[in-house]
Amino acid sequence: MSSFPATLFAGSRYAVCGLGRNGTAVVEALLHMGAIVQAWDDRNADLPPHERLTVAPITDLRGVSALILSPGIPHTLPKPHPVATLARAQGIPILSDAEILWRAVRKAGSSARFVSVTGTNGKSTTTALIAHVFQHAGIPTAAGGNLGTASLALPLLGNNGVYVIEMSSYMLERLDHYHAQAACLLNITPDHLDRHGDMEGYTRAKAHVFDNMGRGDLAAIGNDDPWCNAIADILRTRGIEVATLNADNPPAFENMALPGRHNAQNVAAAWAIARHLGLSEDAIRQAVSSFPGLEHRLQKVAESHGISFINDSKATNAEAVSKALASYERVMWIAGGVSKAGGIEMLVPWFDRIGKAYLIGQDANILANTLAEHNVPFEMCGTLDNAVPTAFREAQSAGVPIVLLSPACASFDQFASFEARGSYFLHICDNIVQSGGSGTPPAHDQGG
Repeated sequence: MSSFPATLFAGSRYAVCGLGRNGTAVVEALLHMGAIVQAWDDRNADLPPHERLTVAPITDLRGVSALILSPGIPHTLPKPHPVATLARAQGIPILSDAEILWRAVRKAGSSARFVSVTGTNGKSTTTALIAHVFQHAGIPTAAGGNLGTASLALPLLGNNGVYVIEMSSYMLERLDHYHAQAACLLNITPDHLDRHGDMEGYTRAKAHVFDNMGRGDLAAIGNDDPWCNAIADILRTRGIEVATLNADNPPAFENMALPGRHNAQNVAAAWAIARHLGLSEDAIRQAVSSFPGLEHRLQKVAESHGISFINDSKATNAEAVSKALASYERVMWIAGGVSKAGGIEMLVPWFDRIGKAYLIGQDANILANTLAEHNVPFEMCGTLDNAVPTAFREAQSAGVPIVLLSPACASFDQFASFEARGSYFLHICDNIVQSGGSGTPPAHDQGG
């Protein structure tokens, strides 16, 4: 691994709109590579001064190589940002930082391979697992994208390196020449329809993960929904090899860090891609068995008196929670926060696995109404400080082996992020273990 050449984009001009985690990394990387950059953010345009950086509203894009628009800023639906409208009017391409990374790697002379991972659910775990498999085999690997390190903040890898890029539908819409040697589409369920218009638009965005692929490349695709199956059929007509990810018949492995049918599909994806890129079955099996799991995603964080505490704070919608509930026979379930459209109605088939629900956050009443309709016992706890010790005590009394935080809701009512929520859950669990299982809550505020 090394840094990109400082003159790689010398003389080229770029515009960057949106200066969150992604946009700031793009600006820093482009400046490091010698580019001239104009950057702006409608809310917070605070960047360190640089001789090739202009921080000002973007009103003219003539002479600019591309506009890099942060993923959360719309360029079409529900309403295009004015800068996106300007770019279209002036014929300037709107790109994601993953596209710029690919161009930078190739311009630097590296033939490092690219692996793309997408899907409505499971893409973060699969990205982390694939990266772990290659790292375990001693291959230089860099992972990032939608979660974790921004794509353009990744280092330059040599010819034998592998980039593993998690891609949201927002990022996929803004690819151009980017070409992956292997790409994975785990599943498609309704999501982000305001951004894509309808399921057809959302599916079309996801299918961009296979852009520019051809013979010799691999498409690994789940087979649990009609949208994925239709895309697989189209790719076969293009002569692209398709590996069907059958979660009911995954490769044999032993790994308690990856419970559930959905994780069997994630393992199947990693297996198919690693084999395609030259790893042996033994190397893959050893790597999968040593994978610790993704933080905040079905992560066992503590155990006391035979009760396991599972941190699934990343499960911010019902679809993700369904995977968690399907992974365990019986749980005490902690849920709540800022409810998503549709609530938890789709979880009804898994309600019989819930010993009791402990509800937190601003929309606890919405979840409570659905639970009451289906006679699932619940308690309004308000905060994790109350919910976790209560669930632990009652799990012991009821003989239920799992206390599961899988909120089905966003975290922003009480926490800055799902990571902050999961970390606070872990803090409470640690306190329970250190107190010998008394369940006494920690003397800290829950804020953030």
